[in-house]
Amino acid sequence: MGWDAKRSFGLRVALFYGALFVFYGMHTPFLPVWLNWRGLSAAEMSAIIAAPLFLRIFVSPLVAMAADNSGLHRRYLVALAWLSLAFVLMLATATAFWPILLLATALMLCNSTIMPLIETIAVAGVRHRGLDYGRMRLWGSLTFVGANFLGGFVIAGLGGGAGIWLVALGCLLTTAASHILPPDERFEDAIKPATPLWKSSALHSLLAQREFCVFLVAAGLVMAAHAMFFTFGILIWEKQGLSAAWCGTLWALGVAAEVVLFAMSGRAVSRVGAARLIVIGAAASIVRWAVMAFDPPLAVLIPLQLLHGATYGASHIGAIHFIHHAVARDKQGTAQALYATIASGVAMGCATLIAGWLYGSAGSFAYFAMVAISAISLASGVWLDKQKRAAHLVGADA
Repeated sequence: MGWDAKRSFGLRVALFYGALFVFYGMHTPFLPVWLNWRGLSAAEMSAIIAAPLFLRIFVSPLVAMAADNSGLHRRYLVALAWLSLAFVLMLATATAFWPILLLATALMLCNSTIMPLIETIAVAGVRHRGLDYGRMRLWGSLTFVGANFLGGFVIAGLGGGAGIWLVALGCLLTTAASHILPPDERFEDAIKPATPLWKSSALHSLLAQREFCVFLVAAGLVMAAHAMFFTFGILIWEKQGLSAAWCGTLWALGVAAEVVLFAMSGRAVSRVGAARLIVIGAAASIVRWAVMAFDPPLAVLIPLQLLHGATYGASHIGAIHFIHHAVARDKQGTAQALYATIASGVAMGCATLIAGWLYGSAGSFAYFAMVAISAISLASGVWLDKQKRAAHLVGADA
């Protein structure tokens, strides 16, 4: 594999991560601001945020298995990017709860299903071209930071109604970037007989492994513990008197810490280990959400946001590398989808509904529910870290 071809592959994947995370950098903090501007209640907002997370359990694994069977990960990804753009433009015109719920759900189902597809493409670059996953993925974190900064100032200047157009910008960039991804390739070690999805053994094979199920709990819950912050974090800060610009800046600081960790991901995994990175993320999560429950001042919020590098960054890097080393190559797309479905799906959906229910009566004290979720993740991660057979699950190479 020539250096130019290797560099081209890495650059194209990095550019796509950059475009996709403009969407996430606009959607995650500012869609709740737009929903609040539309006059929706906390319960309605949490339902809109949670609905696509639950439905991912049906959509993402099926699409990922179809892509695994056909080897056409890029083709599926391009189609989903175009659908996302169509749905966000329709969402911008919606004013009532039910149309917003349906369109916002469709939008997030498309974009969330894109993630395991690009992760599978990126991991193929790691395995077959010797690329560094963290160095490709960090460009997504960088654009997430930029989107947070830009979005905060736009909202401060134009108001919450601009939130949906910030999301639309992310969809437009993602669609454009999808067309420059490397062509679909089929490697010998990934080829398997085409079988109908309902006869696929990938799901059963993965879920039959106790260690893999514990991994889903550990990695899924540490991500789910971000639900309160993702849904109501900015609204809480605004009630404290922070400006929209400062809210965007605080978001950006958190992701900047994540970028630093992604840049050092190769060394972090080799020195610490994938499972232990999840443990570190869960432990930091307990500290972060416990302090956030007391509405700390700006001087305390800044170091708390820097902990995002551990609560999200370390946990995600640990999860991706655990799958890379512990899951058989022809099942990695399905494993990525299962991880995304649990971490950003079922677990996050449940945590979001809990956050919405508690926020209405307890305000920021609802963060203590996130502390409890993080504690379960920590216990699961500690158990997983002790299992010496983790690198040999489901027939994977060491």
